[in-house]
Amino acid sequence: MTPVLEARNLVRDYHIPGSLLKKGKTVHAVKGVSFSVEQGKTLAIVGESGCGKSTLARIVTMIDPATSGDMLVDGVKVDIARERLTPEMRQKVQIVFQNPYGTLNPRKKIGEILTEPLIINTKMKADDRRDKAMAMLKKVGLEEKHYGRYPHMFSGGQRQRVAIARALMLNPRLLVLDEPVSALDLSVQAQVLNLLADLQDEFQLTYVFISHDLSVVRYIADDVMVMYYGEAVEYGSREEVFSDPKHSYTKTLFAATPRADVESIKARLARKNAA
Repeated sequence: MTPVLEARNLVRDYHIPGSLLKKGKTVHAVKGVSFSVEQGKTLAIVGESGCGKSTLARIVTMIDPATSGDMLVDGVKVDIARERLTPEMRQKVQIVFQNPYGTLNPRKKIGEILTEPLIINTKMKADDRRDKAMAMLKKVGLEEKHYGRYPHMFSGGQRQRVAIARALMLNPRLLVLDEPVSALDLSVQAQVLNLLADLQDEFQLTYVFISHDLSVVRYIADDVMVMYYGEAVEYGSREEVFSDPKHSYTKTLFAATPRADVESIKARLARKNAA
């Protein structure tokens, strides 16, 4: 089976120009990263801030070009530095950002936000666009009455549901989720994660899930890639990476993450009392 997304040796460099007293330099944000994701599966990319996760997300969503390396979507090579993207290819990959309020136009009603991708990318009639937006609101757990409201009238979790609905309006093959629940309360996080799992099952979506929260990754991922200073230092199935991490950085990352189960909490309290 052809993977929905395949990356081969992706590199992304940024050149910082110099000044009269300071020499210019090149920052290597992504250093030869390779991976693949099959249809209906979730690849989680984890690591500390500044490790290159979001840069990689921008390459995958065709916002920024790779400096070198190959990226294939449904077996078709994509290189935005050399070729203009077709509308069909743009529709295949969509992104959901961390801050839903920052990505929703506060001057537009929810209905306008949802139908805008259809206006830009399709020839669908106005009534059909409205019907599809109404149906998508229901899919993400909202109601038809929300169609005419503004983003500021919603909670953070509801706004993220709107952002997910907008990303799904073009029937994408791949959804890049860049820290989609980190700005939400724990109870709301669980609701949004369950929604994403249900949508994946229903539409056979493929996810690239970017996060620093290992408990979330353990819940949603099929495969895990750990990044450190722009490199993929560990890559494997969720069970392999969590049960038997090989790289020292992965072990350190896991050790620094507190576990929330009862036995772990008791053990931490015991250590604290003993100290």
